[in-house]
Amino acid sequence: MTRTDGYLLDNRQTAAAEHFSAFAALFDPTTFRHLEALGVGSGWRCWEVGAGGTSVVSWLAKKVGPTGRVVATGTDTSRLVPAARPPVEVRVHDLGAEEPPGEGFDLVHARLALVHVADRPRALRSMVQALRPGGRILVEDADPALQPLLCPDEYGPEQQLANRLRHGFRRLLADRGTELPCGRVLPRLLREAGATRVHADAYFPVASPACAALESVTIRQIRDQLVTAGLATDQDIDRHLANVTSGVLDLTTAPMISAWGRKQ
Repeated sequence: MTRTDGYLLDNRQTAAAEHFSAFAALFDPTTFRHLEALGVGSGWRCWEVGAGGTSVVSWLAKKVGPTGRVVATGTDTSRLVPAARPPVEVRVHDLGAEEPPGEGFDLVHARLALVHVADRPRALRSMVQALRPGGRILVEDADPALQPLLCPDEYGPEQQLANRLRHGFRRLLADRGTELPCGRVLPRLLREAGATRVHADAYFPVASPACAALESVTIRQIRDQLVTAGLATDQDIDRHLANVTSGVLDLTTAPMISAWGRKQ
């Protein structure tokens, strides 16, 4: 779920399509692996929470088939239009403020959807309550504090610059009051929300081309803010983008933690 009211990575920007593509390349395989393990299949009723792109929605639609249902929600659904055909239903929905768009779901899935939700325990309770008895929930969020660097192997000036700009990005987020998600708490929050059989794991990509693509589009989106805040110069950013393109940086992301469980 990506807010558009001044959010640093506004998904109305042209570059946002590249952003969603990079996220899909990085995290779809892990998400699909978990969804397969949860048994998603024909006839399932699914709620995709905070859907920014179409990749997971389209995958679910194929799995549930014509007898199933996929409700894809978000505060800005403009990029979901290509997927808005049966069995997919697209709805504008604010997870932090509104009741679920239905009940009796077989599956509720959310990836990177909690970053703008102030009351995350309430949101997770809402998601669990929307399930049928025995229904599955899968929630996936990053944990930047577990690994805050862009280049874990900080052996030279190029890597030091990359990590400085990553710290600058998170400083901008903090200054805007954005509380980054903390994936490590998801298992506990799911249990507290009423889920049972809760498990979790983490995915931590290193030196993936998709990491470079994500970094490039992110820096281009926040370039002006970094410079205005005095966190970087235009020369710093040009040099970093050239380093990213050259392939000399072994880039990574914050670990993505996936937690799943069932409703009793």
